[in-house]
Amino acid sequence: MRKIVGIMPGLLACIFIMIISLYLADVLGNLLNTLQGLPDGSSSPISSIFVAIILGLLIRNFIGLHEQLREGVLFSVKIILKLGIVLLGIRLSFYDVITLGAWGIPIILTCVIVGLTVTLWITSKLGQAHRLGTLTAVGTGICGVTAIVGTAPGIKANDEEMAYAIGNITIFGIIAMFAYPYLAFYLFENDPVRVGLFLGTSIHETAQVAGAALIYDQVYSMGQVVDVATITKLTRNSLLIAVVPIMSYYYLNKFGNSRGTARTTPKWYQLIPFFVIGFIVMAGIRTIGDNGVLEESRAFGLLDPNEWKNLWGTVNIIGSKYMLGTAMAAVGLSTNLRVFKGVGVKPFYVGMAAAVTVTIVSIIMVYLLGGFISL
Repeated sequence: MRKIVGIMPGLLACIFIMIISLYLADVLGNLLNTLQGLPDGSSSPISSIFVAIILGLLIRNFIGLHEQLREGVLFSVKIILKLGIVLLGIRLSFYDVITLGAWGIPIILTCVIVGLTVTLWITSKLGQAHRLGTLTAVGTGICGVTAIVGTAPGIKANDEEMAYAIGNITIFGIIAMFAYPYLAFYLFENDPVRVGLFLGTSIHETAQVAGAALIYDQVYSMGQVVDVATITKLTRNSLLIAVVPIMSYYYLNKFGNSRGTARTTPKWYQLIPFFVIGFIVMAGIRTIGDNGVLEESRAFGLLDPNEWKNLWGTVNIIGSKYMLGTAMAAVGLSTNLRVFKGVGVKPFYVGMAAAVTVTIVSIIMVYLLGGFISL
């Protein structure tokens, strides 16, 4: 009970920001449409997800985050975000997940391998600590902070190196989250598969990918982008279980046991992203329900087609609009830009090289292979 009480203030703050963002996005979007001479009822060009993140950032960095809110904000980033992603699985059939995941693997692997290689090379050329380069490489190539935290024990990284690597992932990931939806529209001419693949392979954190895909959907009215980007990112996250031990082995084999804080290496099962499994389970539920409607006109022998559609549609709205909106507000509230003050410029060159490399490789691979994938 005490833990719930501790979470509630921050969680309610995130929900409040999410609700305000929905209102502001609607008002600002209508105003912008009016100024452009567009008819009433035109879709808003302003994303509520974008507004939620910006509001969170402004509050955190100009007003500050009260200590009583921290636990709830952290809960929203860690738990509400993952629950929202799990619920997104209801949008797709299990077959779509398998098809997109399988076709996306060559693109994902190429981005990861090239990104890791270039990042480590740049690190060496700039004379930076190899542990820092290794953490930045896995964070950029796989899944951001989770990969950094998972790899750090195996290479004996210290807290400062972890903080620098997380700073890299945060700053370049936020820039990509805001910029890449518009870049993707320009590059891929509103092709939902290519746009989703690009967002899912080029942006670091799961939260940032979700934010970018939702911004694209809300601005360009293309819900399929959210589906493709989510599956692509979750497939990429699944590589964590292989890449973390490989990178740890590579580092220790090449550079030996360097000085640093001793840590316990995570067990293999601790590296499995369980929300990936939850997403697949929800897709399986959708598949079983749809098959029931087709074969017996009843989902699970209980719900008629309209009832089933309303049910999974409601679950989707709860996940994509409300839970992820709340989580994006928390992402803004948890991002303290002051942590970058005093950090040397060279570590950020490493992060920039990693981000640019993965982006370029992603664009090339999506152009080459994206046309073979269809929903």
